Amino acid sequence: MGRRSFASVALALALAMDTLAAIGPIAELHITDAVISPDGFKRPAVLAGGTFPGPVVKGNKGDQFVVSVVNHLTDPDMLTDTTVHWHGIDQKGNNWADGPAFITQCPITSGDSFEYSFRVAEQAGTFWYHSHLATQSCDGLRGPLIVYDPNDPHADMYDVDDDYTVITLAEWYHTMARKQPLNAPPVPDATLINGLGRYKGGPMSDLSVIHVEFGKRYRMRLISVSCDPTFMFSVDNHEMTIIEVEGTTTQTHKINQIQILAGQRYSFVVCSLNANQAVGNYWIRANQEEPNSTPPSVYHLLKESDLRPLYPIPAPGEPHEGGADVVHHLDLSVDLVRNLFFINNVSFTPPSVPILLQILSGVHSAQDLLPHGGIIPLPSNAVVELTLPGGLVGGLHPFHLHGHSFAVVRSAGSTFDNYEAPIWRDTVNIGDVGESVTLRFKTDNPGPWLFHCHIDWHLELGLAVVFAEDIPGVVHATHPSGEMPGEMPLNISGMGATLPEISGRS
Repeated sequence: MGRRSFASVALALALAMDTLAAIGPIAELHITDAVISPDGFKRPAVLAGGTFPGPVVKGNKGDQFVVSVVNHLTDPDMLTDTTVHWHGIDQKGNNWADGPAFITQCPITSGDSFEYSFRVAEQAGTFWYHSHLATQSCDGLRGPLIVYDPNDPHADMYDVDDDYTVITLAEWYHTMARKQPLNAPPVPDATLINGLGRYKGGPMSDLSVIHVEFGKRYRMRLISVSCDPTFMFSVDNHEMTIIEVEGTTTQTHKINQIQILAGQRYSFVVCSLNANQAVGNYWIRANQEEPNSTPPSVYHLLKESDLRPLYPIPAPGEPHEGGADVVHHLDLSVDLVRNLFFINNVSFTPPSVPILLQILSGVHSAQDLLPHGGIIPLPSNAVVELTLPGGLVGGLHPFHLHGHSFAVVRSAGSTFDNYEAPIWRDTVNIGDVGESVTLRFKTDNPGPWLFHCHIDWHLELGLAVVFAEDIPGVVHATHPSGEMPGEMPLNISGMGATLPEISGRS
């Protein structure tokens, strides 16, 4: 992705503990424009709750989240409409609350608000939220979403798990997203950790500091809220024990470096009680250029294929290639002349009428849904197998599935299939040239679900497809807040109002 600017935070072994802002599970989230300088350079930004990243939205497993998103945006250069996607939440029976513009809803217009209501009945772990309208999230609308498990089976491994142990990684651009030329990969000016960093040649602006107490064990929740870059994450002189991946509690796995792509998340335990560990400052690294400290001579890099769920869930279907009810080998390509990405020879363009609304209005055939060619129908209660090739132009591509976690039967770079105890996640690296990934999930959640590259610039250029899951069952499974089953409120995120003049592409 080109050059990376210096940015890091110090992990200080000290006695102080700060508290970060947090809201939820019932809250208002105000979306505003403001000028900020997280790396010392002032520029306009789109903010959730007035900060970057936005406040931690948190609750417990089993909670009903009710978040009223209030749109105060006024700067058309960063869009005055918005939506919020709750990344990793499966939204069972709540497709309408998923958030992607023109898939499940119209954007929330300036001066309006929309109440997202969803219950996290069976999920717990590390998630996040972000704008899902064009590339608006790259201008700042991103934040953590944490669902705590009061009966966490790994609770005896750590002493502290709070707002302050959440770590967000992001790149930052001095040029607003809609003014970036999309005929070349946008180049970040800085890397931000917990919203602070420095750019090359810039001032010595503040860096984030995580204060920890000697003798305590900390559960760190690592979230890449990146629009593009892949980060190589490590903590100097500290081993990390992985205990959760994107809502899946894992068997413990010790490493000292994590390759993390846009949209991915990990929980790890770091201990500050090593008898040989002096009290002091230790760099957290999340980029290619290093601060003035000595990194490990050898890294033990996390490999996805080494991860195992604590409670194994076999991949659905038969334990062999093609052993599913529906098998799709997705073809990925790019046209460098037209500057478009394609899945199965179709470059995705969002429709003017949300796909969910089309279905609820009586369209029952995928062939009749818009956009033509960008929708793949899936039957109810079927096992689906997806295979994606690696090596597509533009670096490593993280693919994210809305509405489901999936079993990673084959990880990028792996030479074997794991049907017995695969890791389950929602955002996967599809790998490099000569590699591929194989995923499995079951269609038990009716609705139109977006499947896309989570590099925002690539999504904007068409690298997406929609799985229309159990179209006949959508009307019975989709229950908008306060409505009877099968009814769609006219005011749901502006539906029934004049559609904004945007196509989903800058």
